[in-house]
Amino acid sequence: MTKNQQPVKAALSPDPAAWIERFAPDVTPGGRVLDVACGGGRHSRLFASLGHPVTAIDRDLSKLAAGDNITTLEVDLEDGSPFPLAGQQFDAVVVTNYLWRAIFADLITALKPGGVLIYETFALGNEKFGKPSNPDFLLAPGELLDVARDNKLLVLAYEHGEVRDPSPSVRQRIFARKP
Repeated sequence: MTKNQQPVKAALSPDPAAWIERFAPDVTPGGRVLDVACGGGRHSRLFASLGHPVTAIDRDLSKLAAGDNITTLEVDLEDGSPFPLAGQQFDAVVVTNYLWRAIFADLITALKPGGVLIYETFALGNEKFGKPSNPDFLLAPGELLDVARDNKLLVLAYEHGEVRDPSPSVRQRIFARKP
């Protein structure tokens, strides 16, 4: 990827994604949550409102309307530096509308035993709906399943296909637990 190429984030709703809301109750009560590429913080605020201490990370926190129980970290995960939270563990890692394959292993390592990965982003086929359309930022069929299986996560829910809500797109979603 050249310096001018940037991952594309689609226009986001201020409301939490339905996939994230669906599995939020399955996070250990009071457990630490890592919100990766948090954007405006919609999922950070959701988990904080449920009593979770949240670490919200993004390369640009200017759109984040943070609240109580949210720690922020402004860092570019794609600059080749070591993962900034190495050694820290979380009860949940949440990622939406973001894909940087180089940190998959770091995200799994950041999960405590029993912790959950809640991930939703765009997949191949989304190019017919608009951006993102670069295959570098679109999951291949079954890619999140492969990541989960390769890292010995227990897959509890998985979806791949066209959706109409929040906007027409092709998405892949996974909810998986670290043994």
